[in-house]
Order: sequence, then C-alpha cells, then structure tokens
Amino acid sequence: MEPFEEENIPLFTVGQVAEMLAVKQAFLRRVDELRVVSPQRSAGGQRRYTRVEIRIIRQVVSMADEGMTMSAIRRIIELEQEIAEVSRQRDELVARLTVVSAERDRLALRLSTLLRRDGPDRSDEE
Repeated sequence: MEPFEEENIPLFTVGQVAEMLAVKQAFLRRVDELRVVSPQRSAGGQRRYTRVEIRIIRQVVSMADEGMTMSAIRRIIELEQEIAEVSRQRDELVARLTVVSAERDRLALRLSTLLRRDGPDRSDEE
C-alpha cells in the first residue's frame, strides 16, 4: 500500500484539513487542545493529521453544528473508540475460540478413533 493511501499516516496539515472540511484553523487547534483528536507533530512542530483523524473531525463538525458541546463530543468519541476496541477484542476472542473448538473437535475425533480401536471390547483382555 502506498503511504498516501494508508489511513494512519499523518500527511495533512492544519491548512489542508481546514480547507477540506471548510472549517477555521482555530477550530482544529481547539479540537486538538481539548484532545478530541491528537494529531502528530512534524519535526518543525506543525500538526499533521491522518485520514482517520480527519474522519473524526468531520464527525466533530457535524455534532458541533447540531449544538453539542466539545466536552460532550469528546466523550462520545471516547466511548465510540472504547466500543471499537471492545469489538476488536471480541472478534479476536471469537477467532481464538474457533481455533480452540476446531482443535477440541479434532482431538475428540482422534480419541474416539483410538477408543474404538483399543477400547474395552478387545478380546485379549478376557
């Protein structure tokens, strides 16, 4: 994947994001100060936004336009991120459980085969 296609590479400046979303640069700095998003900094100290952060800021703009406060917006985004992490963990656990279940079934079949072959109805034990 090319760097400019990667979702989490900080490529976009404050000016670029402000122009993309039709917001003032001061709004973006405020979003950063309130830690709604925390863009990385370039070597020169300039904010650099990822595509993921731009999507979050777009959501912030929409919620702010609906009259929500920044603290409420920040909390909603935090909760959404927590839900996403819990969902990721759940998916990981489901995948691990699937592997364990398949292994259990494989071992049960092997044990069943062994018991049938070497089970209690062997004639040499009588």
